Amino acid sequence: MILHQLFCDTDDFCQDFLPEWKQTQLQTGTRKRNRSKCLCESEIMTIVVYFQMSGYRTFKHFYLKHVLVHWQPMFPGLPSYNRFVELMAEALNPLTAFMQSRCGKSEGIAFVDSTALCVCKNIRIPRHKTFADQAGRSKSSTGWFYGFKRHFTVNDCGDMLSFCLTRGNVDDRTPVPYLAKDLIGKLFGDRGYISKKLTELLATQDVELITTLKKNMKPRVLAAFDKLILRKRSIIETINDQLKNIFSLEHSRHRSLINFLVNAIAALVAYSYQPKKPSLNLRQPDLLPLLS
Repeated sequence: MILHQLFCDTDDFCQDFLPEWKQTQLQTGTRKRNRSKCLCESEIMTIVVYFQMSGYRTFKHFYLKHVLVHWQPMFPGLPSYNRFVELMAEALNPLTAFMQSRCGKSEGIAFVDSTALCVCKNIRIPRHKTFADQAGRSKSSTGWFYGFKRHFTVNDCGDMLSFCLTRGNVDDRTPVPYLAKDLIGKLFGDRGYISKKLTELLATQDVELITTLKKNMKPRVLAAFDKLILRKRSIIETINDQLKNIFSLEHSRHRSLINFLVNAIAALVAYSYQPKKPSLNLRQPDLLPLLS
């Protein structure tokens, strides 16, 4: 049932998005052939997103052993595996816009965090070529890594609010103003987001940044409710764990930047369809007065 729902959602979105998006593209003045493809954008999006839900660890095995074997009647124009990998690049922009349409709304409580996306093991960094011009080397709480960072915000119900990808050596605080541009209320983060300048900047956007403290910092006065929510910041760590273990957000088998981005966005879309997300259960009737 999720396959039919996923295709209907992506197809309805593409019918509205693609005509407007193509009208805004810049023209180079040269005529291009507009050949019909064996699969439309919504079909490509459906397959790459369903892969994240399938339990397969490699897309090649999923496509060869499941899609080509069982989905031929539903997708009569299925190409070979190599051709499908080439077509995945055409679904990047619609897939990203589709994920943005599935983001939740800020309701006063949000959490911000980042997670490392390694593209290779550290011992192979000197000879890594696929992302040599895009990836960066940095250190996280678990050690050194080489790759990218995914920054995102979620609400207390586990819904994704905003997201972005950066090089691995970009400071966690750099994309926060972009992530918080549509937020309201309070934004909770770990000690990596401590910054007086960032706090003042977010205050101009009516967002209060609340972070944990470092060991050498003086304690500060916080409301009891803020202390409680700050202790529940592990909800975003749980979401990180699900994206990397239940879905295939991170692996070292990418061979192009475009397909890496498609895989990363598809994992977020798959998470948005998860029936039971990590939640703090603050929207219960007896707890609503605390949120006002």
